[in-house]
Amino acid sequence: MILQALDEYCRRLQRDGLIELAAEGFQKQPIPFIVIVNREGRFIGLLDTRTGEGSRKTARQFMVPKGVKKTSGVAANLLWDGPAYVFGRPKPDPKKDPAKMAARAMEQRCSFIDKIRKALTLTEGDEGVDAVLKFLGKGDFQTVFEHPSWPEIEESGANISFQLEGDSCLVCDRPAVISYLTQATQNTNEKLQTCLVRGNPDEPIRLHTSIKRVYGAQTSGANIVSFNLPPFTSYSKEQGFNAPVGKRAEFAYTTALNHLLGKESRQRIQVGDASTVFWAEKKHDIENVFAQLFGEPAKGEPEQDYKQLVATFRSPESGSLPQLDPMTRFFVLGLAPNAARIAIRFWYAGTVAQVAGNIEKHFEDIQITHGPNQPKYPSLFRLLVATAFQGKAENIPPNLAGEAMKAILTGMPYPRTLLGAAIRRCRAEREITYPRVSLIKATLTREARYYRKNLKEVSMSLDTANNNVGYRLGRLFATLEKIQEEANPGINTTIRDRFYGSASATPVSAFPHLMKLKNHHLSKLENRGRAVNFERLIGEIVDTIIGFPPHLGLPDQGRFAVGYYHQRQAFFKSAKQDQPSVQY
Repeated sequence: MILQALDEYCRRLQRDGLIELAAEGFQKQPIPFIVIVNREGRFIGLLDTRTGEGSRKTARQFMVPKGVKKTSGVAANLLWDGPAYVFGRPKPDPKKDPAKMAARAMEQRCSFIDKIRKALTLTEGDEGVDAVLKFLGKGDFQTVFEHPSWPEIEESGANISFQLEGDSCLVCDRPAVISYLTQATQNTNEKLQTCLVRGNPDEPIRLHTSIKRVYGAQTSGANIVSFNLPPFTSYSKEQGFNAPVGKRAEFAYTTALNHLLGKESRQRIQVGDASTVFWAEKKHDIENVFAQLFGEPAKGEPEQDYKQLVATFRSPESGSLPQLDPMTRFFVLGLAPNAARIAIRFWYAGTVAQVAGNIEKHFEDIQITHGPNQPKYPSLFRLLVATAFQGKAENIPPNLAGEAMKAILTGMPYPRTLLGAAIRRCRAEREITYPRVSLIKATLTREARYYRKNLKEVSMSLDTANNNVGYRLGRLFATLEKIQEEANPGINTTIRDRFYGSASATPVSAFPHLMKLKNHHLSKLENRGRAVNFERLIGEIVDTIIGFPPHLGLPDQGRFAVGYYHQRQAFFKSAKQDQPSVQY
């Protein structure tokens, strides 16, 4: 299903003219530096194809012969490769033995030359290929090493190719080389098998093209389809022959996926450890806004009402234009690194209407009262890092982000581990923040709705009618803390720093002491009317609490946090805003 969707997307890109597909046997590859030689094989110059400044320099992409799979062995590309293969100069590495590195580099250079010589015999003595062989055969590269760009080439291991003086194309793009590669790809002895992606007879691919730019995976690329160990194989078949994918389908799905993961792609987001890509079966405006729905808003830009935005994609009643067809198929794929492979973290296939409706419901669930300078809807990234140790993205549990994303897309309950993670951070850091409470509220609300539990849903703002013991105790704790703060202006450490964990998990161990401490704090208030209002508020809160419970379960600990947050927000409301029924 995944490969079929990517295969179809590649065809769509080709139809819409959004991607330039390489000819069979070729691939698009950034080539930062080009060695220019004349017909006698003499070095003329070194061309830097990069544009931009500093670390943001971007190399120009060229159509080059399809690269070989780089392993621990020696395997050269045709007419392009790194400095170790082209010049026998390895990338400096103080941790390795220089003698061994030099010997291996010479072996790589010999492999590079042998591959070109084999091509020369089949290209009828092409003068471009012949010039490259003359240059490499001389072995005198001192003029290259003295070029100002060489230290950067050697340090980075940048790819290098060749151009004949006077030509406008690379040597590997000359007609003779193209003809040679076309014949080489057609003259294979592989038997045709039924392609598992397209369902028609085709030549199966033994090694699939690497997928690059998956965050955390190998920089050289990794594979989705891979059989590199005996336990993964069956009936003594080798590698890709265990799941035969035709060369045309393999070319299409890898091209589409590498396009989606590209450096300039606007159809990818990072969700925890999962590099997430998305696309529609046909051109649709949701592709342009999907990343914004889950990402951080740009600084200085006014916040959009994303809930209203996704509503335009949900149904024909919204008056959408024909290209916003809500029944268009929409796909989301989450990829995570797994050694030399790529793991599928999550996969979603539905319609635009379904995904828009589920995202809109997500925004409804996470919405909660907040400060004037805080966003209306916390981004998915902010929600996830709120559950991580020290608020760092690398500490987000690997599976948690994928499960949360899947719950949003499908409308299913959020993972219970998300609730536990948010509550643990509240207790550990004694910080009941907007993103954490938003996440707790969303998890509890959706769980109650989905499983049709006979429970009052957690509201957006203070709900004085909510009689849940956890919610009421959270309100009570916030009130006791507020009394302490007003009795001791400028206090640095409050009861939250000392008692939040025990009060939210085992109330009976904390609240009796706190209620006694409250009397001391109330006696210090100079404004006796304020003290009376606080007493009245405490009486309203504890009215339905019959004894402090010995233990609160995880959901009620979540309601404790929400109750605390709601009550704190109510204390800081402006006098011009609506006040709850009880006067504070």
